[in-house]
Amino acid sequence: MAHLSTVSSPIKPRVLAADTTSMSTQLLVEALAREEQFQLIESPSDPRSLLQLTKKEKPQVAVISSHLEDPKREGSDLIRKMRVESPDTRIIVLLDVSERVSVTESFRAGAHGVFCRTEPFRLLAKCIQCVANGQIWANSSELQFLLQALAQPALPTDLNLRAGLLSARETDVVRCVAEGLTNRQIAERLKLTEHTVKNYLFRIFDKLGVSSRVEVVLYAVRNSGPVHASTSPAASIRRLAPTAPRPTATDNPRPINIRKTAT
Repeated sequence: MAHLSTVSSPIKPRVLAADTTSMSTQLLVEALAREEQFQLIESPSDPRSLLQLTKKEKPQVAVISSHLEDPKREGSDLIRKMRVESPDTRIIVLLDVSERVSVTESFRAGAHGVFCRTEPFRLLAKCIQCVANGQIWANSSELQFLLQALAQPALPTDLNLRAGLLSARETDVVRCVAEGLTNRQIAERLKLTEHTVKNYLFRIFDKLGVSSRVEVVLYAVRNSGPVHASTSPAASIRRLAPTAPRPTATDNPRPINIRKTAT
């Protein structure tokens, strides 16, 4: 007798999509639906309705326009409000142009990825899938924007007070990581051993709930601007799932794959 075996199909991520107008939102949803990788949730284009839908549906990923809240402004406040309504929703910001301010503000507000409309549409599906799997999506140029934002102006001296989690020495280590220093350089600057620096880094990872130096940099970016009452430090960044080794940096959009390492 033949036995029929059933293979369970992978669960499709639930994705909310919202663009600046109802028509553009509908077109975005229809285009993503053709990929057959996601369960699409079409959202109204007004922020209030979007927040209500986010709270109700709690999608895994939300793809929203950077100008959905106000065509003349970036949507940083909206991102923060969405993360309050649904902390587990991972947000991808659609940018008209990949510029320093828009990229930095998106990540500072709590986005997990940015995608510029000038990129091929086929990459958006890959971006969504990667973010749904716990990765950060940004290309090498956009990462440079983040590093430059950390370089000028310098991180505020009260970063550890804002976080409420790190000791003064741990905050010093975060600053050095944000500057791009190696463990040896950090040890020399802070007059520590490399082994001690590694121990500090692992404690920082555990306290912030992160898994890599890249996430520490994102944490520093998000906490180097004005404090927003709607965003708690714990909600600013969360642990990303371990994945394959980080790809080499190119100018093409790539996910930042995470390995927990203090080196």
